[in-house]
Amino acid sequence: MKRKPEPGDGEDRGKTFELKAILLVDDDQQLATALQWILADENFLVDIAFDGEEALLKVRAHDYDVVICDLKMPRLRGDELYLKAREIRPSLADRFIFITGYGTDPLIRNFLIEREVKFLLKPFPIAGLISCVRELLA
Repeated sequence: MKRKPEPGDGEDRGKTFELKAILLVDDDQQLATALQWILADENFLVDIAFDGEEALLKVRAHDYDVVICDLKMPRLRGDELYLKAREIRPSLADRFIFITGYGTDPLIRNFLIEREVKFLLKPFPIAGLISCVRELLA
């Protein structure tokens, strides 16, 4: 009599589930933590940095699929992080999503438009952020 396969018998061993890694960079710790939980619920691995310098160290050490980054932060602004991260990992050049509450600031607006990067203005809908992330990963 042939027995019914049980989970873990080997039939499932060939199936792998690849999680995509996101680096979330924002000096607003409450927002960053909330977004980390939300994105983790969407099956993403989420690493947090609370300023640009910390994020740059993480970019050097890890390969991320997407970087979600605030623009105005202490120590190293988001636009500066973007330029340095591109040098370290050129594949990240088109994998940034900027989040900002300063969309009317001329310097920030010029950066976003000139670089043709994805961005969301705070406050943004969570569904919009998740959609943006999935679009970059497609």
